[in-house]
This record gives sequence, structure tokens and C-alpha cells, in this order.
Amino acid sequence: MDTVEANVSLGFAADVREYDFPAQILRKLGATRIRLLSNNPDKVRQLESAVCAWWNSCPASRASPGFSRKYLQTKKRKMGHLLEGL
Repeated sequence: MDTVEANVSLGFAADVREYDFPAQILRKLGATRIRLLSNNPDKVRQLESAVCAWWNSCPASRASPGFSRKYLQTKKRKMGHLLEGL
């Protein structure tokens, strides 16, 4: 099973991470301009909706070949991660 299938078969969502707590920290710190390095569009959406701030997101890195290729392909195909070069 890939990561998504394993989580679902265990009764979890495909990705159970939530970003409310990091958003609370950013608000508490008074952050108004943030550059988020992430390939995860869900993370971007959650943080944008939780904090009234100017956001700029960009991919964290290019997809790497080798042992992580299948893992990254699953993230791209099943979870919409922004990964080029796969």
C-alpha cells in the first residue's frame, strides 16, 4: 500500500495533519507577511483560511529521483501536491 491507502485502511483520512496550531502561533507573533515553502496545496489553503495575512507560497523543492520517487508520485497523484519533474 502507498501512504494514502495505508491511512485510509486504518480508518484515517488520507492526510490527518491540521495547521490550526501553527496558524495560532503566527497570529500571536503578529506575522503579516509569510513565505510558505510547501508542495502541499491543502496546507496552503488551511493556513490562508486561518490567518488574515498576506501569503506567498512556493514549492519547497524539486521532486527527487531515487528511492522517494514513488512516494512523491503518490503525493502528487492522490493528494495534489505541486511536484514537477515526476
